[in-house]
Amino acid sequence: MTSNRPYLLRAIYDWISDNDLTPYILVDAGVAGVRVPPQVIQNGQVVLNLATRAVANLDLGNDWISFQARFSGVSQAIQIPVQAVLALYAQENGQGMMFPAEGEGGDTPPTDPPPPDGPSPAADDAGDKPRRSVPHLRVVK
Repeated sequence: MTSNRPYLLRAIYDWISDNDLTPYILVDAGVAGVRVPPQVIQNGQVVLNLATRAVANLDLGNDWISFQARFSGVSQAIQIPVQAVLALYAQENGQGMMFPAEGEGGDTPPTDPPPPDGPSPAADDAGDKPRRSVPHLRVVK
């Protein structure tokens, strides 16, 4: 069977948005294929705001989450393998769902990323070894 993770992500995203709350995702930045600005990574993870007012061209696909977002005033193309998502939750009250880290849930990473919308990074600074960390939620103010 295919992974249920992308279906749960879309359902929880819709539920959070329909309740006029702000959807945030916690991403394991050490998973191969994660493309986010390096300055937003903290302790191998990144928290991203997925609210419609914060992103453009959001695509919650079966293998990849992609969108455009501004960081320090500069628009960036963001790409995240679905398996790299550790949690999706509402910023205001923390309600949502945590997901097992890569390798714990039986998911396999996608083979080919979608074509980039912007310039490609010069090199993959993360190397071939994904960093694993214990997933945790924290309040972002």
